[in-house]
Amino acid sequence: MIALGSDHGGYELKEEIKKYLEAQGIAVKDFGSFTPEAVDYADVAYEVALSVAQEECEKGILCCGTGIGISIAANKVQGIRAACCSDCFSAKMTRMHNDANILCMGGRVVGAGLALMMTDLFLTTPFEGGRHQRRIDKIAKIEKEEGRKIIWR
Repeated sequence: MIALGSDHGGYELKEEIKKYLEAQGIAVKDFGSFTPEAVDYADVAYEVALSVAQEECEKGILCCGTGIGISIAANKVQGIRAACCSDCFSAKMTRMHNDANILCMGGRVVGAGLALMMTDLFLTTPFEGGRHQRRIDKIAKIEKEEGRKIIWR
């Protein structure tokens, strides 16, 4: 199952991706937004990221106006590697080398046709492992260590 989510800026793009995946028989869990009315992207990003981190959903796709804010929010959840992409090469490489588990796109940046191509690449490209796994392990270690720290400001 693929987790989907958006704010108002990515609502239309998320809906296009949802229709596309469902037409292919791919199960989706839509975490909203369910209308083009304004919502805070951090709330939706958190729900999608939790569903992926807890392995309720295999991968996630998030859309906001640029893809940037929603990717930043999703990456705050331990175990999430959310990548903001706006081209096919990046969508493929983030799976191959980064084992990204959430694809983030901007509804005001990426058209529907390109978004669907990137979705296909993201969902079908396997992680290469090998030397890349070592790097993913280092990211996980940073997450674990930083999670123990209290930062005073």
